[in-house]
Amino acid sequence: MEEQKKILVLCGGKFAFKALQLLAYEKFLCGVGIGKGDDRIIDALEQESEENGMSFRSFPDKKSMSSMKEWIEEMQPDYIFSISFPFLITEDILAYGTEKFINFHPAQLPQYRGPMPIFEVLRNQEKETAVSVHFMNSKFDEGNIIFKDIVPIDTNDTYGKLTVKLSERMAHVVLNTANMVQYANKIPNTPQEKEKAYYFEKPDFSDTYIHWKRMSAQEITALINACNPWNIGADATFQGEQVKIIAASVRDEPHNGLAPGMIVSIAKDQSLNVASSDNKQIAIEIISTEEGIMTSKQLNTQKFLIGTQFN
Repeated sequence: MEEQKKILVLCGGKFAFKALQLLAYEKFLCGVGIGKGDDRIIDALEQESEENGMSFRSFPDKKSMSSMKEWIEEMQPDYIFSISFPFLITEDILAYGTEKFINFHPAQLPQYRGPMPIFEVLRNQEKETAVSVHFMNSKFDEGNIIFKDIVPIDTNDTYGKLTVKLSERMAHVVLNTANMVQYANKIPNTPQEKEKAYYFEKPDFSDTYIHWKRMSAQEITALINACNPWNIGADATFQGEQVKIIAASVRDEPHNGLAPGMIVSIAKDQSLNVASSDNKQIAIEIISTEEGIMTSKQLNTQKFLIGTQFN
C-alpha cells in the first residue's frame, strides 16, 4: 500500500478550519502554519495541533517568515497547501520543491486576483464564483491552474453568507486535491490567461462608499451585501454624520426625478425608501449610526424625515 502523503497547510485563520478538519480526519495533515490572525484563533489552532500530534507555527508578520524555510525542511511534507495565507511565499521557500506548493483561491482566476475577491465578486454582481486551485510561484495568484470548482452566487448572498458557502466548498476541494496528489504521478495544469488577469487591492473607504449620484439601485444593494459583515455595511453620509447601511433591497418603483439619496417615503414596515440614480428606490432595512445598529423602525424619526438626504 502506498504511503500516505504528508500535507502541511498554511492558512489565514477561521476560513480554513473545515478544510483542516477533513485533512486531519483523513490523516493527511502533518502541520499547520497561520499568518497574522486573531489570538483566539491562533490559540485554538495551536491547541488542536498539539492534541493531534501535529506541528504548529505562527507567522504574525513578514519578518517571522524567515523561519518558514527551516520549518518546512524539518517537517519534510510532500505538499504544502495554502488557504488564505496572507504573506507571499518567497522563492527561497518555494525552492523546497517544484509543484509542491498549491494555493486554494476563493474566486475565479485570473479575473479576481487579490486578497479579498469575495468582496469584489459581490460588488460586481457576478452570478458565480469558484475555488481556483493552482500551483504557487513568487507572485500572488499567478501560478498555473490545476482546476476550478464553480460556486453559484445567490441574489441575497452577503459577504458573510458567501464566505461560509466557500469555506464549506473549499474543504471538499482541498480533500479532493489531497486524494489527487496521493495517487497522481503528474498533476495536469495550464497557464493562466494573462489577457483576463486583474489584481484587486484590498478595498479602502472609496470602494465601500455609496455614490448616490452615479450608482444604480442594483449597484448600491450589491455593495451593501459585499460589505456585510466585514465592514459592518456600506458607507454613506447623512446630514454630516457617517453611517453604514447594513441591509437593503431594491424597490422597483419610480421616484419621478427626485435627487439620488433623498428619502422618498417611509413604508408601512418602516423601511426608509431612498431615491437612486436610475429612478428606482432603495428600501433600507438595517443601518448603523452614532446611536447604534438598528432597524429602520427603530431610527430617530425626528432625524430621518421624508425629503432629507443621504450624501
